[in-house]
Amino acid sequence: MVVLNRIYTKTGDDGTTALGTGERRPKYDLRIAAYGTVDETNAAIGVVRLHTKDAPELDAMLGRIQNDLFDLGADLAVPEREGKGTKAERLRVVASQVERLERDIDALNDKLAPLTSFVLPGGTPAAAYLHVARTICRRAERVMVELAAQPGEPVGAAGIQYMNRLSDFLFVASRAANDNGAGDVLWVPGQNR
Repeated sequence: MVVLNRIYTKTGDDGTTALGTGERRPKYDLRIAAYGTVDETNAAIGVVRLHTKDAPELDAMLGRIQNDLFDLGADLAVPEREGKGTKAERLRVVASQVERLERDIDALNDKLAPLTSFVLPGGTPAAAYLHVARTICRRAERVMVELAAQPGEPVGAAGIQYMNRLSDFLFVASRAANDNGAGDVLWVPGQNR
């Protein structure tokens, strides 16, 4: 259980922040950027949910995703180190979370009209904000992949897979929020030449 009695600690005044291991890192560190961008994705989904109260199935999916994103942030904040045991099991994103996301994608996608062009961000407020969340999610995934490529910076494969599936989910959800694709704004190549 997390207990937050004091919000400000002043420990970050020197430009560093602590990982879940207690190790201090500069605030521009790639690992900090990774879980910070996951947090941005979560915040964007929070804005989406202001517009999904009339879609309880989608809203429930988004609520589960927000919780998963906190799991992912915790996963990234405590890097798994080989040979260094811990007394407590650390929270990690697991394959079942990715699989649940795939099931949610399939459930939403089954109701969608087939695509005939690329979709422009827009339509309903929920759909537009889902596209914003999708682009932030893609950025988080890129930062996580970059972090994983660094020596000594482990990132769980399930976490990367989760973010990859999440961007797909957010795209499909945007179409669901646009009357199952009927309200999609489609790209017309060269329309304004």
